[in-house]
Amino acid sequence: MKPSGIRKFFDIAEQMQDVISLGVGEPDFATPWKIRAAGIDALEQGKTKYSANRGTLRLRESVAEYMNKKFHLTYDPAEEILITVGGSEGIDAALRAMIAPGDEVIIPQPSYVCYEPMTALAGGVPVIIETKAEDEFKLTARDLKAALTPKTKALILPYPCNPTGAIMEKKDLEEIAEVLRGTDVFVISDEIYAELTFGGLKHVSIASLPGMRERTVVVNGFSKAFSMTGWRLGFAVGPKEIIAQITKIHQYAIMCAPTLSQNAAVTALTECEDDVQEMLEEYDMRRRFIVSGFTELGLTCRNPRGAFYAFPCISSTGMTSEEFCEALLAEQHVALVPGTAFGKGGEGFVRASYCYSVAHIKEALRRIGEFLKNRNLKK
Repeated sequence: MKPSGIRKFFDIAEQMQDVISLGVGEPDFATPWKIRAAGIDALEQGKTKYSANRGTLRLRESVAEYMNKKFHLTYDPAEEILITVGGSEGIDAALRAMIAPGDEVIIPQPSYVCYEPMTALAGGVPVIIETKAEDEFKLTARDLKAALTPKTKALILPYPCNPTGAIMEKKDLEEIAEVLRGTDVFVISDEIYAELTFGGLKHVSIASLPGMRERTVVVNGFSKAFSMTGWRLGFAVGPKEIIAQITKIHQYAIMCAPTLSQNAAVTALTECEDDVQEMLEEYDMRRRFIVSGFTELGLTCRNPRGAFYAFPCISSTGMTSEEFCEALLAEQHVALVPGTAFGKGGEGFVRASYCYSVAHIKEALRRIGEFLKNRNLKK
């Protein structure tokens, strides 16, 4: 198993002076004060004991209300919701609960770096579908159908997508659902960026489509939308038969998610919708700013429709994604992530996070422009 391609560039950047990074997928906003205050209050009241394995009942009830309000999905807090240590634990435990040695797991790429190694750790066989820029990096029903075999056990659906910013609209999901109906294939839908969609489009969960809830585990969390990365809290929801198996793994590996974080997360779900909206509007402004900046530099950059990453194409430079990022870091002290960190289909692209201030993004773009100019690559 190779180390994360994202961490490689962070480690190099940490040893350099004056580095401007667009590499981290972490909101630069402080956790909203209401959430922090709830955490402080829980600490002062001594709410520092273990919770139930599945998480506190109050938080599970809040998750159920949230899923119903936002995505029109109904889950039983007692049996169909598990509170996890971040979304990543939910994905890992779901794979380990579902996959037997030799089972195939379909993974669209470019996508988050954990899916392929986690599948391998569970004894599964990753089957990669390379999504294409001309398809807006969406998973197509055509490609999914071609990848299915009698050994296919699960599909990971990573939308809104890190790193491409792609989303799947309802019509796209309906085509995927149609392919899966009549099969025994499960879906692990990573919806950690569900709150972060732009242009008036609202996220649609594949679990909300007819015939899909009973075969889908939805993984979400608090890190991105609520700016709670360090609180390490997520959740998995799905059919009780599957959640029961995931919970057994969670019991032995984790015991329970951090109790302080759980108490604070209730406030996040019930009182912080306005805070999420304010952050979304700021991301939207930054999104337009960074896309415009890359375009002015002569680098083709599609408008991301979700998450908080731009995925500009650098193939016009004649450099590979890794060569581009290494040279840019060495010469201009700007850290981006090569597209190949997210799969072979990311070659020719780099990931730039826009969860940074406009001033930060502006300086990074200036240095990238200098890099292109010095190498006679700027159009």
